[in-house]
Amino acid sequence: MTMIPMVNLKAQYDALRPQITARLDEVLTSCSFILGPQGQAFECEVATYLGVKHAIGVASGTDALHLALRAAGIGPGDEVITTPFTFIATAEAICYTGATPVFVDIDYHSFNLDPRAVEQAITPHTKAILPVHLFGQPADLPQLQAIAARHGLLLIEDCAQSFGARIDGQHTGSFGVASAFSFFPSKNLGAYGDGGLVTTQDDAIATRIVALRNHGSTVRYYHDEIGYNSRLDEMQAAILRVKLPEIDAMNQRRRAVARHYNALLADLPLVTPHEDGIGEHVFHQYTLLTDRREAIQQALQAEHIASAIYYPVPLHRQRVFAERYRDVALPVAEDVAARCLSLPICPFLLDEHIARIAGVIRRVLS
Repeated sequence: MTMIPMVNLKAQYDALRPQITARLDEVLTSCSFILGPQGQAFECEVATYLGVKHAIGVASGTDALHLALRAAGIGPGDEVITTPFTFIATAEAICYTGATPVFVDIDYHSFNLDPRAVEQAITPHTKAILPVHLFGQPADLPQLQAIAARHGLLLIEDCAQSFGARIDGQHTGSFGVASAFSFFPSKNLGAYGDGGLVTTQDDAIATRIVALRNHGSTVRYYHDEIGYNSRLDEMQAAILRVKLPEIDAMNQRRRAVARHYNALLADLPLVTPHEDGIGEHVFHQYTLLTDRREAIQQALQAEHIASAIYYPVPLHRQRVFAERYRDVALPVAEDVAARCLSLPICPFLLDEHIARIAGVIRRVLS
């Protein structure tokens, strides 16, 4: 029986193999591997696509978050309001700057930051709001922008899972003072290793990130501050240049897969994701809620079908943060973490595979 993975990177590579191998051959022939023409071209192309003035390639999505926060002036004594229901990199990046993450509850339908909870958590120490566009669903940026403006706060976007998503035609990653993207291989736009990107409309922030990613240097061997070694290498940039023109079609197929799942699961006792939230969902994950998670996972595994729990423990309950936030109760995030289950989704998931997956779930719940 054919295994159905969470994301079929082999099928994606097979579809783009000639373009990818040709572009990689350019890199290998040029022997330019760091801060070369591929990276420069990708930064220009992705900035045009996203509608931003500056796009700066870095070594990972985590670095993108960290450098975006640092360049925006976040540091010790500052508080940054963010979500507890995300990958830990979001909170790690805040901690790297010496600032304090302030976790607030999420909206039950979108799994993103609840703007009402954000406003209630603002203190004199609050410096920024850091929403995550979780699973490809844009956060409620119109409300969050309004809150930030009222209170004089910075808005910094975590777009690790939302490449290509839009709100009223405007891409995520173009709303905040700075935004961070990840090119981890399984992302909607993924490299073949780690990679990240910071976007901004602000010239000063862009200049600072260019220096921070390269040991605090803008002129070779002259260093203005302590920086980092965080550069998007040429081979990853070359691969991303091949994939970028395909992203809208790939995201459209993800939406079609999600609609197919929704149709097949509609009458079952599940909470399924929908496209009727804020903006245009790009379905990095297809995540549902169920009280029968363990039974469904076991049944899927028996049929050689992958599934995943993103995320089983909200950040304020992780061991690394548990003592600091022991008195913090975030009931929606805790409930969602206890019941969420992600099913395979990618542009190369066949309709017959969707039907097979839905059939297993139907048998369990019936």
